[in-house]
Amino acid sequence: MLTYEPGDSFAHGLDPRSKLAVQVGFAAAAFAHTTPRALAVLTVLVLALAAAARLSLPATLREFRFAAPFLAGAPLLEGLTLGPPWFSVAEATVPALSSYRVLLILLVSAAYVRTTPVRDSRAAVQRTVPGRAGQFLGVGVALVFRFLPVLQADLRRARDGMRARLGTEQPLSERIRLVATGGLRRALARTDRLALALRARCFAWNPTLPRLALGRRDLPALALAAFLGAAALL
Repeated sequence: MLTYEPGDSFAHGLDPRSKLAVQVGFAAAAFAHTTPRALAVLTVLVLALAAAARLSLPATLREFRFAAPFLAGAPLLEGLTLGPPWFSVAEATVPALSSYRVLLILLVSAAYVRTTPVRDSRAAVQRTVPGRAGQFLGVGVALVFRFLPVLQADLRRARDGMRARLGTEQPLSERIRLVATGGLRRALARTDRLALALRARCFAWNPTLPRLALGRRDLPALALAAFLGAAALL
């Protein structure tokens, strides 16, 4: 499951703000340069970032398998033609490069999630964006990071329960309905329990957050973020 994992990698020791800067710079560069040569360079950079975070790429790709139909479907649909040759590689090239670009951005985001505690992410957002807007965004980031893995686990349990009851013998539409309704029912129940837990713990918009400090280790990350941002503008 794609969540924070304690560790002593280079990325674990970085300030979350510098990691966020690298993510923003990488996304900007990926959207600005979509040629195969540029994406090849970005792929090498992704491999370096994954090594710095000790991120297992095969395991991470399995976590993103839900996005595979969308990433693969766009090039296939774009390349289909109504007559011979029935599939145009030239028409499918641009959406294929776009899908690959999205995949690279997802992998960089996974490196951030694996190496950054939720409280540090909230602190980085609230100290970067001032005022109530920053507090609102910080709370949103914290709840998403904490709540999304739980919802994924609920969907997995609903799917396993359906399989245990021979649900795989049902038509595909019925299987989708069973898993979707079961997951939605659990999500609504967890939402109610989350609201009750927040009230019971005297939820505060501006709690005491962990101390953040940029250090020498963050200089390469900030330099990389600046370089990617400049490359996107140029």
